[in-house]
Amino acid sequence: MASTSDIRKGLCIRYNNDIYKIIEFLHVKPGKGPAFVRTKLKSVTSGKVLDNTFSSGHKIEDVRVETRSYQYLYPEGETYHFMNTDDFNQITLQESSLDAPGLLKEGEVVTILFNTEDSMPLSVDMPASVVLEVTYTEPGVKGNTATNATKPAKVETGAEVNVPLFINEGDKIKIDTSNCSYMERVKE
Repeated sequence: MASTSDIRKGLCIRYNNDIYKIIEFLHVKPGKGPAFVRTKLKSVTSGKVLDNTFSSGHKIEDVRVETRSYQYLYPEGETYHFMNTDDFNQITLQESSLDAPGLLKEGEVVTILFNTEDSMPLSVDMPASVVLEVTYTEPGVKGNTATNATKPAKVETGAEVNVPLFINEGDKIKIDTSNCSYMERVKE
C-alpha cells in the first residue's frame, strides 16, 4: 500500500476494480482545510480518462510493474504490433493503451509496462520526443502575421502538428510526445 505522497506521473494504481495509470497530478494545500491531490487517471483496460481527488494521506493500492524495451513494428487496424528487443517475441496492443499512436514510427523503440502479477501489458511509454519528417504543409507567407503564427503540417506517420511558418516540406522536426506539439527544427 502506498499513500498520496507516493503519487507520481506514470504510477499504476488499482482503483474502482480497475488498473489506472496516473497521467497528471497536482498537490494542493488550500489556506483553509486539509491538503489534497488532484489526479488525472487513465484506465489501462479501456483507455477512459477520469479526474479524481485524493485527500492527503489517503491509502492507494499501487500495482507492481516491470518495464521492457519493445520495438514498434506495424499497425493493423486498431491493433499495434511490437517485438521484444531481447528475445524477439511479438505482442499486439490496442490503440487505447498508447498515449500518442499517431507519432509512432516503424522501428521506434518504446518501453512497455507489464503487471508483474499476471504479465499483462499495461501501457506504452513513448520517448520524451521524436524526430519526424514533414511530408505536407502549406507554404508560409512572410508578412501576413504579427506574432507567433503557426500552420498545420502533416508528418511521415500521418499525424498533424502545428508548426511555425518557416517550416517547409522535407524538414525534420522534433515533436514533444506528451502533448503532440512542435519543439524545434532538426538540422542534419
